[in-house]
Amino acid sequence: MSQPDTIAVEILTSADAIEEADWNQLAGPDNPFMQQGFFKAVEESRSAASGTGWMATHFCIRDDAGSPIALMPSYLKSHSQGEYVFDHSWADAYHRAGGNYYPKLQASVPFTPATGPRLLTENKTLKAALLTGAQTFARQKGISGLHLTFLEEEDRAACLSAGLLLRTDQQFHWQNDGYTHFEDFLTALSSRKRKNIRKERKQALSAGLDVEHIAGSDITEAHWDAYYEFYLDTGARKWGRPYLNRECFSLLSQYLPDQVLLIMAKRDGRYIAGALNFVGAHTLFGRYWGAIEHHPCLHFEICYYQAIDYAIARGLKTVEAGAQGEHKLARGYVPTPTYSAHWLNDQGFHAAVEDYLRRERQAVERDIEFLSKMTPFKMSG
Repeated sequence: MSQPDTIAVEILTSADAIEEADWNQLAGPDNPFMQQGFFKAVEESRSAASGTGWMATHFCIRDDAGSPIALMPSYLKSHSQGEYVFDHSWADAYHRAGGNYYPKLQASVPFTPATGPRLLTENKTLKAALLTGAQTFARQKGISGLHLTFLEEEDRAACLSAGLLLRTDQQFHWQNDGYTHFEDFLTALSSRKRKNIRKERKQALSAGLDVEHIAGSDITEAHWDAYYEFYLDTGARKWGRPYLNRECFSLLSQYLPDQVLLIMAKRDGRYIAGALNFVGAHTLFGRYWGAIEHHPCLHFEICYYQAIDYAIARGLKTVEAGAQGEHKLARGYVPTPTYSAHWLNDQGFHAAVEDYLRRERQAVERDIEFLSKMTPFKMSG
């Protein structure tokens, strides 16, 4: 792949507008959410579509032979849902000032708060060109701004160079410190926390529950039917309307057959709870959880402890268990910073947000520092 003599940024209106091999070569193999299959699943199922406020607007650069050499998966959005980086207060302020905050450009993985590449190229010049192309598009169309969420370090640097504002937040991730068994992990904890986790694990399955890990081609439509019932229950309580429809889960199995994992709990031969996970090269990404029966500590077992078991067995370095949740801290998941970048078309509003983010970053840093002292691990020294 060679850089073209003249860099032109093209807009693609669907993920399958380029070949899967070309997309995945740019995305790399590490992060399942950046594979074309994930984007195809949410788009083809209409979970992410214009009707749900996610209009595919993927920015692409090709070489002189027409092969894609840089890509920024993005959506033109009519709301701020399903992003996990909250800007509702910005939208309110923008509207009060007489502007239209929506639509906005969102470079992200729909419904997925997982850090990964967003500017799919290793070439710094092409990264800058993608951002410039998106900003130019926003100016021409009167779009309020550009937002890139859950950024890796190299993309953060490119965004800062392009004049975007850095925003920080935190999640709770579990780190594999060379453990070979779950007991190795427990040994690293203080005695009280170790006893509490053992108690929770025992209590979670005390009603005669069995736990299954179901992956790849072993996942059937019957599994998805059961899981979808759990997902609908959680979605109705948390968001009012679940983000993904039933078809999307079948497509995820079809397009990412080796990267989807269901951890399911069964009682008396019937599935009663489960969590969806995605398997990366180094990380297990926990996503949606749901249950149709309440059992104490079952959420912790299925979402956190079983995920740790799986990661240790396969030598994965990290478990990312989704957004927020300080209750994860006591279960060995430590505070980890996350990053996004933002550019607002209106210069005055951009400056106001810049001042806000400066103060917010300081507060997040203090919070992470405080929470880092509250982990369940034994104190060193």
